[in-house]
Amino acid sequence: MTKEEGIDWEHAPQCAKVVCETSGLERTIDWKQGLAIAIGVPLLILPSIGYFASYLWSFAIIVWGLSVFQGFMQNLAYGELATTFPNASGLPGFAQNVFKGDGNEKYDKGKLIGGFSAWSYWFAWNPVLAIFAILVGSYLQGLIPALADYSAYSLSLASGVVIFGGLMIINARGLSSGATMGYILAFLSLAPLAIITFSPFVTGDFVLSNITSAWLPVDWTWDLHHILILLGIFAMAQWSACAWETAAIYGPEYKNPHSDVPKALFSCGFVCLFTYILVQAAVTGTLGVEGTIAQPISPMLPLAQAALGPIGTYISIIMLVAAMILIIQTAFLGSSRAMHSMATEGNLPSIFAKINSNGTPIIAMVVIAVFNLALISLGTPTAILAASAIGYVCANGISLFAYVKAKSDPKLAAMERPFKAPAGWKNVALLFGLFNLPLCLIGIIYLNSLEIGWTSTIVGFIVLALYIPLWFYSQHENNIAKERA
Repeated sequence: MTKEEGIDWEHAPQCAKVVCETSGLERTIDWKQGLAIAIGVPLLILPSIGYFASYLWSFAIIVWGLSVFQGFMQNLAYGELATTFPNASGLPGFAQNVFKGDGNEKYDKGKLIGGFSAWSYWFAWNPVLAIFAILVGSYLQGLIPALADYSAYSLSLASGVVIFGGLMIINARGLSSGATMGYILAFLSLAPLAIITFSPFVTGDFVLSNITSAWLPVDWTWDLHHILILLGIFAMAQWSACAWETAAIYGPEYKNPHSDVPKALFSCGFVCLFTYILVQAAVTGTLGVEGTIAQPISPMLPLAQAALGPIGTYISIIMLVAAMILIIQTAFLGSSRAMHSMATEGNLPSIFAKINSNGTPIIAMVVIAVFNLALISLGTPTAILAASAIGYVCANGISLFAYVKAKSDPKLAAMERPFKAPAGWKNVALLFGLFNLPLCLIGIIYLNSLEIGWTSTIVGFIVLALYIPLWFYSQHENNIAKERA
């Protein structure tokens, strides 16, 4: 792979050159294709619509808006890092490039931090496959009476096998094939989501007083208990509403990352800004708070039935299932690139760096598919999301601290930045980094203990802790390779 034009190689760390020249990923997509792959992010609101309403009533609409705003604040920093390290795979690559040492230590603590951030990000995106396999099964069961006799678990598992297997076959041909499918599914997904969302406003089913008369639960007080709940909700909300940073993860595969990454990032962000606010408002305004709470898994189904009737419901839900397949693809591609990035950096065993002839990390994809089939056994999307949100909080916090370090360290600060966040943005990044770690982490642990018990938290920390032995094994593997060289 040739060195990219515009990179200040004189000031760039030697390790950054190695990533560029050995990653093996091919530059085949532009910003529109990156947007097409990431545009499924608005669908991430679906598992949380009823859950948020149960705690916050109509105030959930405000939380979604604030969370997308948080996404813009964080992604300005990530957009700058993406052009500083154009060969890094999004958040996983940024943290690994910033925190790595000079390579002289046998076990580099900085490299461990960067690798752990990447692993946390992998765990944040990875369970999206299981969550939406469960949702697909639920929507199909509600739509097709003949499926009513089957258990939710069997339908979810069958959905996972079919969807994961099909996406592996398609994306094994390279990222451009995934982008082509993204274009198709983007149309099939955004159209029904828009129709179902806007229909209540046109038909008159939307009642504004359903929102204005129930902003917060009657027993809500701004004490420590409720503030911790709110922090936990924000942790889960950013898992959805800030997730459009995934457009930056394909940095090594954009033809012109200096311009493609910011365009893909912020185009997706503006779509999310309108979508998250309008979807929660449409559901709450149409069904009321109680009706919204009563639909924790498939909230758009009664909305479609009320607005479109039986035939319209069938068409819309089928298209919405296509939308869920799109977000599964987004997560599949993002998490597989995260594993590839970690292995390329020497933070995971080298087997995960292997790619096929089309530049696809297929071994990573197989491992991710099997892992998610196991996750489906947790049963509910909320339980899986709650565990996954722990990883996302850690990944964002460490990545924002990486931005602060990249702006403060003289060697890193001297690197070329074709796209720059506004002046003084490292202070903003530090503020949101501290909001993630420790505040949102404490909040999600507290919320989990109230709602789901300790299962999600324990699963989350076990998965994150698994990284430690994997990292030490990969360092052992790296040291053997050095000795042989």
